[in-house]
Amino acid sequence: MAVKIRLRRMGAKKNPFYRIVVADSRYPRDGRFIEEIGTYNPLTEPVQVKVDAEAAKKWIANGAQPTDKVKALLKSNGVI
Repeated sequence: MAVKIRLRRMGAKKNPFYRIVVADSRYPRDGRFIEEIGTYNPLTEPVQVKVDAEAAKKWIANGAQPTDKVKALLKSNGVI
């Protein structure tokens, strides 16, 4: 089972809001997930990112692969 840390799109049309979730890579983007570890709001100025650093580190240590965007967000918050 390949586990990914990725963004789950929420919010209305043309008003995106994302949750950072840990999910099996076979599940759809906005479908089932294992755990929610943070949020990302690209519309605010500055961009608003909240991440549970301990949970993210735990999942990465257990083999979860972050997507490119999530990896950049985690680096900007100092988690990785």
